[in-house]
Amino acid sequence: MSIKQNWKKITFIIAIFLGCFYLPVGVPRFNNALLESLELVKWYAREHVILCLVPAFFIAGAISVFISQASVMKYLGAGANKVLAYGVASISGSILAVCSCTVLPLFAGIYKMGAGLGPAATFLYAGPAVNILAIILTARILGFELGIARAIGAIVFSIVIGLLMHLIYRKEEIEKIAAQASMPQEKPGRPLWKNALYFASMVGILVFANWAKTGDVRAIFLCCPNGLTTYKVEGTKVSETDQIITMRDTSGTIREIPTEQLLDIGDIEKNPVYENIFKYKWAFVIILLGAFSLMVISWFTRDEISEWVGSTWSFALQILPLLLGGVLVAGFLLGRVGHEGIIPTAWVNKALGGNSIRANLFASVAGAFMYFATLTEVPILQGLIGAGMGKGPALALLLAGPALSLPSMLVIRSVMGTRKTIVFVSLVVTMATISGVLFGKFWG
Repeated sequence: MSIKQNWKKITFIIAIFLGCFYLPVGVPRFNNALLESLELVKWYAREHVILCLVPAFFIAGAISVFISQASVMKYLGAGANKVLAYGVASISGSILAVCSCTVLPLFAGIYKMGAGLGPAATFLYAGPAVNILAIILTARILGFELGIARAIGAIVFSIVIGLLMHLIYRKEEIEKIAAQASMPQEKPGRPLWKNALYFASMVGILVFANWAKTGDVRAIFLCCPNGLTTYKVEGTKVSETDQIITMRDTSGTIREIPTEQLLDIGDIEKNPVYENIFKYKWAFVIILLGAFSLMVISWFTRDEISEWVGSTWSFALQILPLLLGGVLVAGFLLGRVGHEGIIPTAWVNKALGGNSIRANLFASVAGAFMYFATLTEVPILQGLIGAGMGKGPALALLLAGPALSLPSMLVIRSVMGTRKTIVFVSLVVTMATISGVLFGKFWG
């Protein structure tokens, strides 16, 4: 085969070689960015994979095996009643209140089972975006107006984005409706109440296992002189000296805060219901796990369980490598909260000032690519607003950030293809930008 026929491969090999040849190993910023990527993927593996993703994989596997395709098409199919389909999709997603990565196996499960593109996209956005606890926290910490704007924006976005995805790919959806209409009718499976019970038990395990502690104290301190102005950490105070305050944050990480950087520290006003749920969360998990195990033993055959495990494993193989790879890249580019990646946070802060279209667009794009664990977007924005970020870009980031991330984009592409992924991401970024501009104009 001639060189002319292999020019793409040759060009790729040369580019890889030059990249390795000029790799800036030893440059402090590059070395730190590499360390941040490893720190972020380590944190992700510890905090999200076992308690978040593994239950989500099993739920997705169960959807593909135990939920009849006819049921999915009835409530979420391309030909389903629009009010019913988008209502079910938005409510189902919001009840779960999961992050942009945990919702992916569930999205993949309903989409592969025949859900219409529009309802599936609504579910995909609503899961991480319409998070009641995050909206309440936003209103309390960042202001009532921003909290209300986030709530209205997220709910409207989830439905509008789904409808637009349906309209843009209307021809494909019509073909899907025709194909589904010609499918043979499935025999009735288990009674609805049995399906509801074992899915409720799995969702309950997912929710309670990830119920977070609020902490006993909240410290606000100066952080990152070249980036964020302030940073907030919630946790339990371990020790205190004249120079250092040591805290264990809600994720279990020990943090040492120099006293000269400390701006404020105070007790957290706790919700007794929330705290009691956290106190007994593992009891809830054990009870639900026992009930779930009993249902599986009583209601499922060995072949069904084997098929379920195989489907779960298939989702894990498809999604987990892409997520971990995406987290590595996100950590390298932007670092963790309070730490810098290869992109200086000072550049980010400078680009987010004011309420221009450029600032709102940058906030939407940066939020879409950055990975936010559930609820972490609020303290991040608190620091950014303190550094001069406008309210418009703050809302734009709130509407784009929790719903998307670079890791989630990679997985979405593997599920519904490159073009649909680009359209979905573009819709989120565009609508977030417009919302930010309008909010900043009237309430900024």
